[in-house]
Amino acid sequence: MEEAEKKEAQKKGLALHWQILIGIGLGIVAGILLCKIAPYEEWSPYIKWAGDIFLRGLRMIVIPVVFTSIALGVAGMGNTAALGRIAGKTLLYYLVTTAIAAAIGLTLVNLVKPGVGANLNLAEKVSTVGKGEMSFIDQIVNIVPSNIFESLAKGDLLPIIFFAIIFGFFMNKVEKRHADTLTHLFQTIYEVVMKITMFIIRLAPIGVFAIVANTVGKQAGNPQALLSMAGSLGVFVLVVWGGLLIQGGIVLPTLVRVIGKQNPWRHMAKMSTTLLTAFSTCSSGAALPINIRDSQEKCGISNKIASFVLPLGSTINMNGTALYECVTAIFIAQAYGIDLTLAQQIMIIFTALLAAIGTAGIPMAGMVMLTIVLSAVGLPLEGIGLVLAVEQLCDMPRTCINTYGDCCGAVIIAHSEGEKLTI
Repeated sequence: MEEAEKKEAQKKGLALHWQILIGIGLGIVAGILLCKIAPYEEWSPYIKWAGDIFLRGLRMIVIPVVFTSIALGVAGMGNTAALGRIAGKTLLYYLVTTAIAAAIGLTLVNLVKPGVGANLNLAEKVSTVGKGEMSFIDQIVNIVPSNIFESLAKGDLLPIIFFAIIFGFFMNKVEKRHADTLTHLFQTIYEVVMKITMFIIRLAPIGVFAIVANTVGKQAGNPQALLSMAGSLGVFVLVVWGGLLIQGGIVLPTLVRVIGKQNPWRHMAKMSTTLLTAFSTCSSGAALPINIRDSQEKCGISNKIASFVLPLGSTINMNGTALYECVTAIFIAQAYGIDLTLAQQIMIIFTALLAAIGTAGIPMAGMVMLTIVLSAVGLPLEGIGLVLAVEQLCDMPRTCINTYGDCCGAVIIAHSEGEKLTI
């Protein structure tokens, strides 16, 4: 069996995750060199379009994948007890790991104090981010869609997931012949969508190259932005990356080993394509179709677990983002000379957990989350301008950790349900 797989891999050529890594490397080189040849604005349009098409292709299939996979997964659970059990485990895992990530961020930023002595003159103007004014109750109410077609059109994932769960649950409540027809229809649509996914994934190395080249070129063409990354901002980035490395390199692998009873490094290797896609695109949603495919095909996780845990995780599980929000909030407080009490810092963790759910699926979700966190403890919203110059540097790794948290959750929950995994 192993020899057959090796021969198949040889026929396919270089593994996709290596192709993506090469695309990232070439993108970095191209972004730097092109800025030396011509201004960023002149060459960017000729490269950016390839990355835009790749991202649009991935986003095109997110809604069909989420709706059909969750409906099939819930229907496959067969009864209310199984659904409640798996949903309970999933939400508990997401809350605990996100809280751990936020606590790690707060600990590091309080120890290192990167904001003390920061130059406030480096702050950029914030004109595109509004204050998050939606209450927690409104956030919960908005999970229930008033018009599912409007939610589908807007790409609001939480209402879509809610409707898919309800739809899948009641698929088991109709006559068997109707239930079989719906299951067959959804399974067919799901398989077609996954074929489309495979086609789009083949374009990943080119798309990733264009995205990275454009991102690097934007910074390489702005010497002032590069200079501002030194000093306090540079230390801030190191704190964020350090916290993410602890979460992704110690906490989550330990949970996979201890609770999931699997080899975390082998699991990480099998999910490398998913993680590299999340890292380079800065989008958990864009990586979701690949995540579902690899979790089932490479890790042996059942469709009912993967199709429920992963779409829900890509929407509400934000380990990396919660860590980033906590570090950023304390960094801003330090820069403005504001001392936050222990109670206020605990409030930051609590608010980051709630904001992760409330801002899911909206544009600039990370920035909106940050406005909610800052407002909760009375910090100036203008402080967001301090970190805008390094937003991209922090967005890539935190999205990767968000997605890796989903991957680990699927493994742990699948093991807890008695599934035999192939990691």
